[in-house]
Amino acid sequence: MTIENIVTSNRKQRLATLCLALLLILALVAALLPQDHPEARPNAFVAADLAWMLTASGLVLFMVPGLAFFYGGMVSKRNVISTMLRSFIALGVISLLWYVVGFSLAFGDSIGGIIGNPLTFLLFNHVGTAPHPRLAPNLPLVLYAAFQLKFAIITPALISGAFAERIRFWGYLLFMCLFSLLIYCPLAHWTWHPDGFLFKWGVLDFAGGTVVHISAGFAALAGALALGRRETHKAGHQHIPVNIPFVLLGTGLLWFGFNAGSALAANTVAVQAFFTTHMASAAAMLTWMLIEAVRGQRPSAAGAAIGAVVGLVAITPAAGYVSYGPALFIGVSAAAVSAWAVALKNRTNLDDTLDVFPCHGVGGIVGMILTAVFARQGGLITGSATLLLHHLGALVFISAFTFGGSFLLYKLTNLLIPIRVNARHEADGLDVSQHGETMLAAA
Repeated sequence: MTIENIVTSNRKQRLATLCLALLLILALVAALLPQDHPEARPNAFVAADLAWMLTASGLVLFMVPGLAFFYGGMVSKRNVISTMLRSFIALGVISLLWYVVGFSLAFGDSIGGIIGNPLTFLLFNHVGTAPHPRLAPNLPLVLYAAFQLKFAIITPALISGAFAERIRFWGYLLFMCLFSLLIYCPLAHWTWHPDGFLFKWGVLDFAGGTVVHISAGFAALAGALALGRRETHKAGHQHIPVNIPFVLLGTGLLWFGFNAGSALAANTVAVQAFFTTHMASAAAMLTWMLIEAVRGQRPSAAGAAIGAVVGLVAITPAAGYVSYGPALFIGVSAAAVSAWAVALKNRTNLDDTLDVFPCHGVGGIVGMILTAVFARQGGLITGSATLLLHHLGALVFISAFTFGGSFLLYKLTNLLIPIRVNARHEADGLDVSQHGETMLAAA
């Protein structure tokens, strides 16, 4: 073992020891600190609403393994496990952050429409089965918090595709924490809290087109620039996905009607969102494959999967606000624009490994703009341009905040923990160099 390896191993052990100590302290405080968890009165809720929101929370949670398979199938054979783990580990890290302070920052009592008071729901104090009169009047607050948690989990997991095959595991964990607390939680507060300033502007984001996809896209772009290019990318090697069936499986898991849960009830809005989501994804999948054929390529399974996911991305902000025809148009438009963005990226030196920005960032932008065009109330088609102007203004602000803030967080992370693996570890693959595992054990 070289001196460099010994130093690195000692650093990792010290960091792991610190994290374990913090986790033990948290567990002890959570178990012993007196907390108030208000209970709902008997028969306070509609049983169908509870059943649906429990199901919807599970569907959004199911997107995490879906994303793991989707990304895991797209990387090289030496990076499958590490790529999939970056999605799964968010289940643990973000859940604890959300419990401690994340839910408070996103949905606590508003401080100037900018951020939630971190003390409002600290350690889930005042979160119980009773409803909250403003956040979730028809649901147990703990169920609402659990539903929102799932979106917080998948956002950093989405970002991880941009720097696949070259990021240190511990650096990723630190960045994930910083991003969630300093970027995601403020965005969620601005957009979804009744006192958030974007909410008061009338900005529409039904299920996370802005908060999740656009933020993930611009954070991914910042990450690709901050970490630099892979050695294989510099050498001009073609990127060949290792397991297309994984990609298709992941797409199927992502295609569930997760947007419908953002109706927060078993009602007609949920039904509307369920079908618009399906139509947009179906249209986008076909559009992407046809674009491949027009370019003289053979229609590919990977292309169909990517197109379907782009459709899911684009309809997310609009799902409960537009009708079926506009949903189809949103899917076609997003697929066409994102396919162009991917082709444009491929002609540059930008190494966004799994095209997170062209698909999630650009797809989310298309969806946000077209939501303001086709919204049944206040959309451009109703004769008013106010909503569109507000969306465009919000888009500029959110893009700058997310890109600039994320870039600074990458730099800060790198000062605290080296964020990129060295050339030898990159060549060996992150499965072995970061986790000591391989996808297929040697015979």
